[in-house]
Amino acid sequence: MDKNHNHEKILEIVRSGMLEDTTLNDLSNLFKIFGDFTRIKILYSLFESEMCVCAIAEIVNMSQSAVSHQLKVLKDANLIKNRREGKTIFYSLADEHVRTIIGQGLDHILEDK
Repeated sequence: MDKNHNHEKILEIVRSGMLEDTTLNDLSNLFKIFGDFTRIKILYSLFESEMCVCAIAEIVNMSQSAVSHQLKVLKDANLIKNRREGKTIFYSLADEHVRTIIGQGLDHILEDK
């Protein structure tokens, strides 16, 4: 074994900084939401402007019903918010964290291109 490698010390350091399993599970679930092509396309489309369901459906080429289901998933995960104007509901990104997460992912995949 390498004399410079202190296995027990490394384990102690990692364990002391490890998040609770429930927090790691929440993080895992968040990334599962980002792991869906349609939801990423919806989120990315909201970078430029808030939109109603009919506009989002047109962008992603899906029915309003299918888009509404995805919007509910995104809203339940606090990734988007909405506001009502008369009978129309407009959706937008919940906050800058969403933009940052997607931006960081995009930076990563474009890094060596």
